[in-house]
Amino acid sequence: MLDTQTFKNVVAVTPLVSIDLIVKRGDHEVLLGLRNNRPAQGFWFVPGGRILKNEPIQTALSRIITSELDLATHILCGGLKPTFYGTYEHFYQDCFAGDIGISTHYVVMAYRIDVPSNFALPTADGQHVEFKWWPIQDALSSGTVHQYTKNYFINLEYR
Repeated sequence: MLDTQTFKNVVAVTPLVSIDLIVKRGDHEVLLGLRNNRPAQGFWFVPGGRILKNEPIQTALSRIITSELDLATHILCGGLKPTFYGTYEHFYQDCFAGDIGISTHYVVMAYRIDVPSNFALPTADGQHVEFKWWPIQDALSSGTVHQYTKNYFINLEYR
C-alpha cells in the first residue's frame, strides 16, 4: 500500500481503476451502502473498490466481493455469478483526503450480482455506515442516492 502523500500525488495526476458491484435482490431491490469516506461521502452508493497495482481484474473482483460483501463462498461454490455490466467514469471535485484541491477520476468496471430474494444484508464496514436494500424506483427518486449509482439503474434492464 502507498503512504498517504504518495497516494494523494497519484490521485492528483491519474485516473483510478475500480470495480462497482450492483447487487440486485429479487426483482426490484438493490444493495446500497451509506458512504463513510470521500469521495461521495454521505451518499448511498453501490459497494466497490479500487483495483490494486499488478492485481488481475478477477483477483480484484474476488477481493472486493469478499471485503465489501463477504460473498466469496457463494461465488466460489458457483451459486452466484458476477456479470460484467459495463464501463463507467466517475468524476469528483474532492478526494479521499478531503476537499484539498485534488479531484478524483475513476474508470469503473461495473459488475452485476443477482442474489436470492431472501438474501441477508452484509454488516457495515470501514467504508459504509450501513447497508440497506433499496427498491430501485426509490433509489432513482432519492436525493441521498448518488447520481453515479442512479446511472446504473436508469438502464431499462432494471425497471
